[in-house]
Amino acid sequence: MDHFTVREGAGWCEEVPLRAVAEGAGTPCFVYSRRTLEHHYDRLVEAFAGVDLLVCFSVKACPSLAVLDVLRRRGSGFDVVSGGELRRALRAGADPRTVVFAGVGKTAAEMALALEAGILMFNVESGAELDLLDRVARERGTRADVALRVNPDVDPRTHTYISTGQRESKFGIDLEAADRLAADLPRRPGVRMVGVHAHIGSQITEVGPHAEALRKAVAFAGRAKAAGNPVSWLNMGGGFGIYYRGGEARPAREFGEALVPRVREAGLRLILEPGRFICGNAGALLARVLFVKESGDRRFVVVDAAMNDLLRPALYGAHHRVWPVEAPFPESAAEARRAECRTCDVVGPVCESADFLAKDRLLPPVKEGDLLAVYSAGAYGMAMSSNYNSRPRAAEVLVDGPRWTVVRDRETFEDLVRGERTLPL
Repeated sequence: MDHFTVREGAGWCEEVPLRAVAEGAGTPCFVYSRRTLEHHYDRLVEAFAGVDLLVCFSVKACPSLAVLDVLRRRGSGFDVVSGGELRRALRAGADPRTVVFAGVGKTAAEMALALEAGILMFNVESGAELDLLDRVARERGTRADVALRVNPDVDPRTHTYISTGQRESKFGIDLEAADRLAADLPRRPGVRMVGVHAHIGSQITEVGPHAEALRKAVAFAGRAKAAGNPVSWLNMGGGFGIYYRGGEARPAREFGEALVPRVREAGLRLILEPGRFICGNAGALLARVLFVKESGDRRFVVVDAAMNDLLRPALYGAHHRVWPVEAPFPESAAEARRAECRTCDVVGPVCESADFLAKDRLLPPVKEGDLLAVYSAGAYGMAMSSNYNSRPRAAEVLVDGPRWTVVRDRETFEDLVRGERTLPL
């Protein structure tokens, strides 16, 4: 469910016409719906109500301070993977005791920053990382609470680029090595094992892989406890899929029905680290048509947004619904044909063949100046954007009922070159 709708043939976000946002903030522009963010957060909390739950929103999915603030006010903690993300969460008002620090390559400086802030725990991904964290904590006269991230070798049946729980992945510790680390942990004065982490991937649309990973994680938690570790947390990460095409994802309650009884039986508190599930369908990217180009039997709709704004289609062929803001969305292919739709590629100005937002899509007639919306762009949209081709990054807007606010200014050329200098003559 989201709060992007079509009214009288035009696109709206909550109580605001998308046309008004584009006219006021310019394009390209990311638009987020506060009600949708809150709706999906609430659905997740309801689905896992049977256990002691901490939701830690994955900052990497959408690091906008405004988005983080909305979720903090709703009760969310945060999953961070860098010192920068930790600072963002704290700047948005996060209670550090609800922050979990994940990632395979934490530096000593980042560890020190997190220890000073007083975060809840670190998700540790290797023996080498555990050694470093132990030393950094002892040097500061403190102790770090950790969860060992295990690699349960479970196929999440998702795109290979966003699969993290198989043996060939860089993420996590294989179970045999994790058993050895857990046995040694009680003898380390700088670290204390309080949890187990088992995140297996993103955009997972079936319950089975999560259930299998949970079975292995709970068994490992039992062995870690028997080795003398005060394990009380089970962190299953996130990865719950969303609708991009429609119908491919499972509702949160189905994941809850499968996972909650086993977590409760194990007597553990649960952490979830959703990102896409909460913010994916809470965002859209607005773009203006620059030209319509015919080349042989191909029709290209050239817009002012590009792969530097939304990388997912170029990176792994991701599908996003694209449609003119001022046109009613057809309910069927037959209706699309009646609307004189033609097959088009929606492309941007970047000088790469991979610069496309959609390929082989039926679109009604569009012309220069028309406004298009790229839906389901709230996750890994602005978060993965860049300045490639020296393009300023887009503005971000948050809609709250009948009001909308620019929550990140569009970058300028001066922003692009800030910090640069030429050699002295």
